[in-house]
Amino acid sequence: MIGKRILSWLGAALLVVGVLVGQAAPASAASLVEVTNFGTNPSGLRMHLYVPDGAPANPAILVAVHYCTGTGPAFFSGTDFARLADQYKFIVIYPSATRSGQCFDVYTNEALHRGGGSDPVGIKSMVDWTVQNRGGDRNRVYVTGASSGAMMTNVLLGDYPDVFKAGAAFMGVPATCFATTPPNTWNSDCANGNVIRTAQQWGDAARAMDPGYSGSRPRMQLWHGTTDSTLRYPNFGEEVKQWTNVLGVSQTPTQTDTPQSGWTRTRYGGTGTMAPVEAISVSGVGHNLPLSGQAAMAIAFFGLNTTSPPPTDPPPTDPPPTSGACTVDYTVSPWNTGLTANVKLTNGTTSAVSGWTLKFTLPSGQAITSGWGASYSPSSGAVTASPASYNTTINANGSVSFGFQATHTGDTAEPTSFTLNSTACTVA
Repeated sequence: MIGKRILSWLGAALLVVGVLVGQAAPASAASLVEVTNFGTNPSGLRMHLYVPDGAPANPAILVAVHYCTGTGPAFFSGTDFARLADQYKFIVIYPSATRSGQCFDVYTNEALHRGGGSDPVGIKSMVDWTVQNRGGDRNRVYVTGASSGAMMTNVLLGDYPDVFKAGAAFMGVPATCFATTPPNTWNSDCANGNVIRTAQQWGDAARAMDPGYSGSRPRMQLWHGTTDSTLRYPNFGEEVKQWTNVLGVSQTPTQTDTPQSGWTRTRYGGTGTMAPVEAISVSGVGHNLPLSGQAAMAIAFFGLNTTSPPPTDPPPTDPPPTSGACTVDYTVSPWNTGLTANVKLTNGTTSAVSGWTLKFTLPSGQAITSGWGASYSPSSGAVTASPASYNTTINANGSVSFGFQATHTGDTAEPTSFTLNSTACTVA
């Protein structure tokens, strides 16, 4: 019976291959190279690395994880991630599973706990090696995957929430859903969409993968075809439950739209491209994502769709803005017990501002639980937002965007004033 299930799994994976192989490999002088001896690797994974020509000194890192029967080089050739890396200058790591069937371990106890062993440990070693040996930005590490790789995307965000800033899972299942009793490697109940839990139960399961962690959590983008017969469609809703709970946002969408015919996109905890959770349901499509254009949407969700490299360390003599020369556009998306705030800070002067801080006071009862694009201290009251490693400079007449999720006790009002360094800003 298990053999039949594996054959079914492998056959479905070929559907993925059929969609991917029609896409052209990236045209670039850069090439995919294999890296060996990259660190702790308990399950014998292979690592391939793509560094685009013209990559900046501190590029973002994307881990792209293949489907069953696949390899890192096949995922490199058959998806758009390397082409997008050429365009936007980020590094791509392509892990390869080496066990029979070439599926990733998303089912053993070792894989489902931080530092427990198996594939997640090897993938983290790949990230660490890339940071240390290719100058990758540890503060901008992302992961995406299809099928088995999508399940690994869910697992990695649970195991290593401090390593990955966001994930995009194409046809996956919630983290821990596929857990089995050895020697089984296939969980039929999960695959068939029969494992139904509350959002709290799914959230608790993800948090238990790294029980000592209390910091900000990675955002998640989810994709699923409605007619998927391998990892059935109910898993999509269970993933939404899990990651909205982990990120502390409502399961009620803050925005629903149709990016193209047959696609339904719901956003949770925010309305922008980088909402905490984004879920795209593709009508009439089976186990054969990503389709054309979807990789680009994942890159946009990560915030990697810019050709501007992260700024280098600015000169210490950059002058502060003059009075009245900064503007803050602050947008709140509230729900019953929480809110998301998106902040756009604009420097209206003719000189760059470096090493910025933005100070503001949150209304009573609001408390920041996680954020992106900046760090926040303290979490309530008089807050100071400090830049991330990649947006320390606000160019002349330029802007930076960042935001956070927060809880509230009823008052969802915006702060009444903002101060950039020592200068009061205009509120848009």
